[in-house]
Amino acid sequence: MKKILVSTALLAGVLSYAGGFRVSLQGVKQLAMAHTSAHAEDASVAFFNPAGMSFIPSKLSIVAGGFGASNKVTFQNTNTLQSTSTDNPMGTPLYAAIAYRPIDKLSVGFSFSTPFGSTIEWPSDWEGKEMVQKLELKSFYFQPMVSVKMADWLSFGASYIYVKGQVNWDKAVTQFGGSVNLKDEKASGHGYGFGFYFRPDPKLDVSIAYRSPVDVKAKKGVATFQFPKASIYPLLGLDGTGKDSFTATLPLVEEYTIGLTYKFTPKWLVSADFNYHGWSRYTQLTLDFAHAPVGNQTDPTISVSPKNFRNSKTFRLGTQYAFTNMIYGRLGAYYDESPYSDDNFIPETPSFNTYVVTGGVGFKLKQFGVDVAGGYAMPQARTVSNKNLGFYGQAKATAFYLGLGLSYNPF
Repeated sequence: MKKILVSTALLAGVLSYAGGFRVSLQGVKQLAMAHTSAHAEDASVAFFNPAGMSFIPSKLSIVAGGFGASNKVTFQNTNTLQSTSTDNPMGTPLYAAIAYRPIDKLSVGFSFSTPFGSTIEWPSDWEGKEMVQKLELKSFYFQPMVSVKMADWLSFGASYIYVKGQVNWDKAVTQFGGSVNLKDEKASGHGYGFGFYFRPDPKLDVSIAYRSPVDVKAKKGVATFQFPKASIYPLLGLDGTGKDSFTATLPLVEEYTIGLTYKFTPKWLVSADFNYHGWSRYTQLTLDFAHAPVGNQTDPTISVSPKNFRNSKTFRLGTQYAFTNMIYGRLGAYYDESPYSDDNFIPETPSFNTYVVTGGVGFKLKQFGVDVAGGYAMPQARTVSNKNLGFYGQAKATAFYLGLGLSYNPF
């Protein structure tokens, strides 16, 4: 069987519209403060930096939360002035984590999250239908981890990352007057993460973390073609149901994060983060079918689309103020770069340079905590000029997020 090399477009979301496919929704408290990372108050720090578990005040901490994320993309052809908008359902990213300290210098934990995943749905007959009609994406990150406190002010942590992914992608095959569905529900991959967490002063927390690339492999993918006449199937080497098979390797990129939190007063703190994303490893999308001759190369079963991504950065700033020992107010803002230029814009994973404002409140009721957060994204409109796809026009987007998080720190 021939192979199909597919980019993170297949396992990545479009909720963020920037920073590639990274969806920054792994902690409600963190989102309220621009999704900053240097917060070791409960187990929610585990996803961001496993080393932070050593500085959680309680011996046992459990957190869980979820989000509702609404988004819309609009594309207008500058020649015909025809405008097309997506009809996307609401995304629901989830997370949960637990951290436990069995002895003073050692903490263990586990994090579950969905950092990539969404659905983008364009009209089935729109002008970009050969690229995408509908794309459903799901990913699940499972991360066992450990943290060692090397000194009163320093800890080191590491995690193993196991990823399960699903893709369901529809697009048109116009040369035969039909369409194809690419589907795999058992893609998986492995990676790792590690970090250092510093508290050189009771007022200052510093977090340095790294998350490795993950090559997610789909070994049992199915491509299902639909054409007006079933007699076309045998001519393309397909079975009577129009099915073909494929395998896939899906590269997810690395992420570097530096974060700090400073407590100006016992009630007021400010946090800042810098993220660096290694998107330059995503240079092209190559589809190589076992039999179907629907490509654009000398070998007609191979289709290659240049992507030409580049590394990107995110800048975050957030704050928290304690009105009482039970009520906390939070605000934040961040800027997220798109990893590609206007001449590489792609509609299956639309990305924009984006400003996001966030806010929320938190409540502490003895061992229990309840956090509410929201974010409003302001993606900057783009002039699309992708000559490789013959895709020209203007694109714009809107997005907002709401989240509810729970925490329990019994002892």
